[in-house]
Amino acid sequence: MTSNKQMSRWAGVVYLVIVITGMFSLAYVPGQLFIWDNPEKTFSNIQANEGLLRLSIAVGVICYIAFTILPLLLYRLLRPVNEWYARIMVVLALISVPISFLNLQHKYAVLDLLNPSKQAPGQPLSSLYQETMNYLNHYNDGIHIVTVFWGLWLLPFGYLVYRSGILPKFLGILLMLGCLGYMVNFFGNTLIRDYRTIGISSYFGLLPAIGEIGTCLWLLLVGARESAKT
Repeated sequence: MTSNKQMSRWAGVVYLVIVITGMFSLAYVPGQLFIWDNPEKTFSNIQANEGLLRLSIAVGVICYIAFTILPLLLYRLLRPVNEWYARIMVVLALISVPISFLNLQHKYAVLDLLNPSKQAPGQPLSSLYQETMNYLNHYNDGIHIVTVFWGLWLLPFGYLVYRSGILPKFLGILLMLGCLGYMVNFFGNTLIRDYRTIGISSYFGLLPAIGEIGTCLWLLLVGARESAKT
């Protein structure tokens, strides 16, 4: 029978894969290639670094596969705390996976625009620039939608950690605050046109990063106790 320590270490390894691949595909690559107010420069960057965009798709697939495995491992670890909440945690996490995979089609569409054989005859460059930005904006909108479930699953996850006795309570609090951060940014971006210019989105974005990276490192380096601490 797998011990809590072993199960938590496995969960930590998978979580680390998600953190690294997520940072690469969702933060590093867009930061290198996408200039949202300059379609021509964005297209030029992608054209010159097509391999980087392709790599971001492959890495994204690895991230979403790992995110399919992680809640199942955490279910095994946290089910004794409350099986009902553990099931909710798994369902909310897994709902995000098909949405994330489908959203990658917008990056594939951008790759098609780079292929001369798939371009319309005589298509002007200005049209290619605009189509590229349209697909990237659709991809970005898909990310906004999937953050709903990236946030919601943290609520039962954080509650289970808080009540478990085998992991520190402060991690549970941070995870639940991470849910709040995702939700505030989702509704802010949805309801307020220039929400990002307000300046608070980056602060709320830190909440899930702190909670998830902190939990990942604790699972990986420290692990869970074998029995609940009273």
